[in-house]
Amino acid sequence: MSGQGLIRTLSKREVLVLAVGAMIGWSWVIMTGIWLSSAGSLGTLLAFLVGGFAIILISLTYAELVSAMPKVGGEHVYTERAFGRTGSFICTWAIIMAYVTVPTFESAALPLAIEYLLPNLEVGYLWSVFDAEVYISYAIIGVVATIAMTTINVLGIKFMAVVQTTITSCFIIVGLMFLMGVASEFDLTYLTPLFVDDHKGFFAVLAMIPALMIGFDVIPQSAEEINLDPKVIGKVLVFSVAMAVLWYCLICFGVALSMNSEQLSNSSMATADAHANVWHGQWAGNLTVFGGIAGIITSWNAFILGGSRAIYALAKAGQLPAAFAKLHPKYNTPYVAILFIGLLCCISPFFGKTILVWLINAGSFAVVIGYGMVAYAFLKLRQTEPDMPRPFKVKHGKLVGWSALIVSICLAWIYLPWGPSSLLWPYEWVMIIAWSVLGLILFLMAKRKHA
Repeated sequence: MSGQGLIRTLSKREVLVLAVGAMIGWSWVIMTGIWLSSAGSLGTLLAFLVGGFAIILISLTYAELVSAMPKVGGEHVYTERAFGRTGSFICTWAIIMAYVTVPTFESAALPLAIEYLLPNLEVGYLWSVFDAEVYISYAIIGVVATIAMTTINVLGIKFMAVVQTTITSCFIIVGLMFLMGVASEFDLTYLTPLFVDDHKGFFAVLAMIPALMIGFDVIPQSAEEINLDPKVIGKVLVFSVAMAVLWYCLICFGVALSMNSEQLSNSSMATADAHANVWHGQWAGNLTVFGGIAGIITSWNAFILGGSRAIYALAKAGQLPAAFAKLHPKYNTPYVAILFIGLLCCISPFFGKTILVWLINAGSFAVVIGYGMVAYAFLKLRQTEPDMPRPFKVKHGKLVGWSALIVSICLAWIYLPWGPSSLLWPYEWVMIIAWSVLGLILFLMAKRKHA
């Protein structure tokens, strides 16, 4: 392993773009119609406001902890300080599951986005997996894109940040253009129905929000590579969450004002079709899909970063195989961890969309577990180490900490068998169980070697 270690190089703008780009992926283009059809216009907005407020509470606990302990690994560092090695491994292993599921999904989502621009992309039928057809053309696009994304991350975090900033700017410009079109032409009657299926539609959308908002925690994961005052890191983290919540609310509201319920139900990409409506041209819809593809890349990029740093931190602590703790001799990146995630992304396009959606849902449940443990670590460290320097100290910490913990428990309850949006049995629960068993095996192996 390189003796230099990780290098502090990321600026404030790059950190903000990294987190916002992670949280705003492809869903703002493809999922908006589903949200509005499931919950209604007001139901969708309320779900994002409630879910967004919950994530902001959780982000405040992260902000204080990252300012106090700006070390690579984020959750791993905080929970090890609060609970020891076992608690830290449970939390970080759950976070890694969520981090790995996103880029594996993106490698399969990219061809679907391109198909909107290039119809008849389905060439070379291979097989079907749970009714999801797999084509060689899709797989080739996913694999080639994976190789490019993996290479970008291996070449260094500064180069990756330049790519992230450029591409994030592209989809923000597209989104602002859509909102300008909505402001000049909209129909208030399209806002009906305000609610769909009483509270069930609201909860269906709310259950997706933890998965959508995963991404702000790439900041604590990469804290050892951020060249900022610790207090500023905390502020940027919370601000990035607020920006992402605002984005989703504005896009959903814009689509609701631009399409009636019948158009929404018949649209496969509501935001793209809404953009075409307000600018009276398919070119605007195609431009939106380009923005969505940019979102896929920024999210994919950020989660390779976050996932590789979480794996690196566990390996460095002796809780995963030592190879994952190796840094590239020239670029000082955890290249083995990056290559591991890249390998999974190369395999995922061959499994079809259905399994990958299940994987994302399971990862959403896992990340909520991680959030809850961080909130509890926040409370415990406030009690056991009250004199720890906290450059970004949250006001009313006890109230915020308990609120974040309760919110995390409530979000986890949504996914349980008796919750309103329970995970699918047996498929999604098998994924959770299999990941837990794999973690237990690796933990016991590392514990024996450490002893």
